[in-house]
Amino acid sequence: MCMVIFAPIFAICAFATCGGYHGHLQVKVDCAGRRPNNLSINIDFGYPFRLQQVHFKAPMCEAKREEIVFLSGDFSAAAQFFVTVGVSAFLYSLLATVVYVFYQNKYLKNNRGPLVDFLVTITFSLTWLLSSCCWAKSLSDIKTATNPTEVLLLISACREKEYKCAATQEPFWSRLNTSAVFGFVNAILWSGNIWFVFKETDWYKTGQRFPSRTSSRKRSSEMRERLYSESSFEQPDDSFGPFRQDSFTESRGDFDKQVQRQSSINQSQVSFSLPETYLGKTVIYEKENKIASQGPVIFVNEM
Repeated sequence: MCMVIFAPIFAICAFATCGGYHGHLQVKVDCAGRRPNNLSINIDFGYPFRLQQVHFKAPMCEAKREEIVFLSGDFSAAAQFFVTVGVSAFLYSLLATVVYVFYQNKYLKNNRGPLVDFLVTITFSLTWLLSSCCWAKSLSDIKTATNPTEVLLLISACREKEYKCAATQEPFWSRLNTSAVFGFVNAILWSGNIWFVFKETDWYKTGQRFPSRTSSRKRSSEMRERLYSESSFEQPDDSFGPFRQDSFTESRGDFDKQVQRQSSINQSQVSFSLPETYLGKTVIYEKENKIASQGPVIFVNEM
């Protein structure tokens, strides 16, 4: 659900900050009195950053005419690739949101929806990472190509030491820097979503249903040990070897001796009272341990 909420937002921020960029550079040329001073030259460029098509007119101080100067570099491939990935990720995120909310049953049917979602998520995570790296490198080259020092070297008058040239306004790069940052954020977001999408596939559920071989081997070995220990206690004495049989006979002899000692002690502790005679009545003798027993019956005939 976190993916559904933040993926469209970060995708919009990525391709909007890159695709809607317009840069402005302004330089001035001082021809040392040969032409009107402080001639300002405005240079505008933007997406898709085909800088070799960007041109401007610069004064030639000696000939008193103007020359057409072109910037160098074509960075449209990386910029367009970055924007295409952003727009595609935005559209897929919206489609996934609709499917998750309104077509959940069809999404989980036959495991096709989670499987397709898993493959598409892997694809977008890789493309986001690749496009962000390419765009970051191209952005660095764009900054170099539009650097005022490099632009002034393209003007023939500025290569002469007797003329003065300077940049009065430089382009702002915060917007393009933000687009590169959002590109890497999208790569991290989509990569982190791989695990959550994988848990919905049948591959993960099959792995949970059937444990691994190592765990099954451990469980089988434990069961074998339990069964062996239980069967060893239930087997008769003849089934044991001579060593075990001797040990069991010795333990049984010790146990019989302990039982005899216990019985002798109990008999010694029990004391009987002398029999008392009653006419025609049974006499019950009691032990010290309160165990009742029926004594002998004595009949006396009266003379």
